[in-house]
Amino acid sequence: MDWSYVQEIIPRFVQAALVTLRLSAWGVSLSLLLGLAVALVTSYRVRPFDSLARVYIELSRNTPLLIQLFFLYYGLPKIGIHWDGFTCGVIALTFLGGSYMAEALRAGLQAVPRGQVESARAIGLKRAQVLWHVVLPQALAIALPALTANALFLVKETSVINAVSVAELLFVTKDIIGTDYMTNEALFMLLVSYLVLLLPLSWLAAWVEKRMRR
Repeated sequence: MDWSYVQEIIPRFVQAALVTLRLSAWGVSLSLLLGLAVALVTSYRVRPFDSLARVYIELSRNTPLLIQLFFLYYGLPKIGIHWDGFTCGVIALTFLGGSYMAEALRAGLQAVPRGQVESARAIGLKRAQVLWHVVLPQALAIALPALTANALFLVKETSVINAVSVAELLFVTKDIIGTDYMTNEALFMLLVSYLVLLLPLSWLAAWVEKRMRR
């Protein structure tokens, strides 16, 4: 292991880690918003959107992220729609993550006792108020472990985005191996980079889950 070379490539991995964090932040945030919308539609069977939502969930969960990414990056330009690799990566992560977030949130919504809703309606709360003040807080607490697991899953899935030339961690690793043939050093830094990104997120998720249980 050439430690001097490891020190030399640290700035490149720092830049790549920032790109990975940006992809992750956009992907997770938009996935949560999309997942919440889909979960509400499927849980409350909002017609005709509930059927479309179920088709989306099945399509998203049963096709690889790489295929979805290639469709956005290489397929859409055939009909005149051109997006850069980063944008395609965010959309693909959102499309994939939204279905997993939706299922986790749907399970949380359905786990809220019916008596909670009936009690809220009995004291005069409107349907929107019941959803916002009574159902959603409890559903989020129930779904939180699955949501955090899905968020960590999406962070790791950002490695697929290197296929469309986005300079995230795996792209930089492959570039270093291909140009300088420093395989051990590049893979070591890749491992360290993901640990630095994922371990704090795992600890934060565990802390938040503990607080929510209280």
